[in-house]
Amino acid sequence: MQKSTLLLAVLFLFALAIEASAQSTLMNVPSTDVVSAKKLYLEMDFITNYAWERRDHFENYIPRAVIGVGKNIEVGANVSYTHVPGGGEPIELQPNAKWQFYNNEQNGIAAALGCIGYVPITHRAGARTIAQCYGVASKQLKGDHGPRFTGGAYALLNTRGTQKTKTGAIVGYEQPIVDKVDFIVDWFSGDNRFGYVSPALSFTTPHDGSLSLGYTIANHGRGKNALFAYYGMQF
Repeated sequence: MQKSTLLLAVLFLFALAIEASAQSTLMNVPSTDVVSAKKLYLEMDFITNYAWERRDHFENYIPRAVIGVGKNIEVGANVSYTHVPGGGEPIELQPNAKWQFYNNEQNGIAAALGCIGYVPITHRAGARTIAQCYGVASKQLKGDHGPRFTGGAYALLNTRGTQKTKTGAIVGYEQPIVDKVDFIVDWFSGDNRFGYVSPALSFTTPHDGSLSLGYTIANHGRGKNALFAYYGMQF
C-alpha cells in the first residue's frame, strides 16, 4: 500500500502546480463533451490492484492525448502500458475519435458518437485488434448542485469470442458535493474487459484542473478490482 499511497500523493502535488481542464470521459465511460477546436488535452491515468504481495499484481499506466479538430469533433490516442511480475509488459495503442452531434446548452442536453480501437503492440501472437463504438446522451439539471446524467450503449467489434459480452449499456452520474469537489460514478454493463462500475471523487485544482481518485469494481471477478488516479490538463 505504501507504493500506491506515495504515487497518489505525488499526483496530488503535481495537480496543484499545473493548469488543466475537465476530462472528455467521466471515469471510464465516454462523456458527451469534446475538446474545443485547436485545443490539446493531455491526461495521465494510473490503475493498480495494489496487491504487491501477490503474484498477480499489476500497475497500468495510460497516457492520453486528445485534439479538438473543429465542428465538435475530437481525435486522440492512448498508450496503455501494464507492469506485471516477471516482465513481458503488455503495451497497447488505443486510437479514438468522438463527434458531439447535438448540444443544447439551454436545455442541458448533449449527445455524441465515437469509437476507440485497441491495438496490441507487444504480445501480438494470439491477441486481436478490437474496437468499441458507442453512443451517449446527457442531461444537465439546473442549479449550483444540479447533477448530470449520462446514458447510452456500446458495441464491441472483431472480438470473435475473446469477450463474453459484445454489447451493453453505458451509465454515468455526476454530482457536485461542495465547491471544487464532485462525486462521479460510471458503469459499463457486461462481462468483458470494460465491465466495471467506477465510483470516484473529482477535485478541481487551481487554474481549473482536475484530479480524480476512485475504485473500479468488476462486474464479474473480484480479483479484477483496482484503485485508480486520473489527472488531465489542456493547452
